[in-house]
Amino acid sequence: MSATGLANLEGHSDFDITWPWTRPGGLRPGSTAVLRVKDEARSLPWVLPPLLRATDHVLVVDNGSTDGTPEVAARTSQDVGLSHKLSQATYPFAVARAGAEHLATPELSVHSLSYFYNWCFAQVETRYSWKWDGDMVLTTEGEVSIGDLGWQVGDVQSIIRVPRHGLYLESESKGFLDLGLRNAEEWGFPMGPDFVFTKAYEWEIRTTPQPVRSIGLPHGLCVELKYLDGDEFAHWTDPASFATSYRNKRKRREWTVYNALLEGTVLPGVHEITAPPGVHIVDHVTQEWLPRAPRPLEVGLPELAPQSPAQQALASREASESGK
Repeated sequence: MSATGLANLEGHSDFDITWPWTRPGGLRPGSTAVLRVKDEARSLPWVLPPLLRATDHVLVVDNGSTDGTPEVAARTSQDVGLSHKLSQATYPFAVARAGAEHLATPELSVHSLSYFYNWCFAQVETRYSWKWDGDMVLTTEGEVSIGDLGWQVGDVQSIIRVPRHGLYLESESKGFLDLGLRNAEEWGFPMGPDFVFTKAYEWEIRTTPQPVRSIGLPHGLCVELKYLDGDEFAHWTDPASFATSYRNKRKRREWTVYNALLEGTVLPGVHEITAPPGVHIVDHVTQEWLPRAPRPLEVGLPELAPQSPAQQALASREASESGK
């Protein structure tokens, strides 16, 4: 590592990393959402429109998609009239899967998760960045919140923690929203030498100086799409990579909920939701169901104590909508 960038072990000089803050002219004001994607064509029509509206720029880095992901990204941005805010890049190397495969890969290899992430974010030209996934959809509130943060974090070093909730899709009209886990990962970061990616045990991690201002967004602003007819864990070496790790409570929860739903079981904390006729389940959850849910949004498995007023209101609403 040098003050200006990184060279990879394989000698692919075209994919050496130059830190963007060291380039002539530096970084411009604004924020960029960076999506590292592989076969996310069916999610991007919901992911990109609110994200394009909420940020100054969106960068999609494709890593070997075979489902037309880059074309869908381009078409979606054009359909909402925001193609000028989208740029795309290609990373042609196979990237190690999280877990044991990642742990065995040298950090400066082009196949390393941390090197891949550093290369992706080295393409950013703004002072702030969002580490976004190709299946994360902002709700109506989430879009406004991310947009409002643009002026608040521009000149102050801040990291943003974004809660997201798994939305397991059975069909275009039916899904299961998991509010049984409290989780808020760090997704928003300034661009600079204090905020680069390094290797951790199961995955990459972004370095963060101390002290730094931390802003936690409320629950209900973002859902993560999961398809019951797909392989939601292909980016992990194998289930043992997270099933035995105390560091990955979220992934263990996802594995448990996913397999329970495949067996026809709805676990505590999971809400079965059916969209009205003619409305897609993703639109219904992100634009109607979550924004209308009583606040504060009750997240986390219910305790043995009596339900809170918000929990009671949500249970009553679900019973009414299901006709019970």
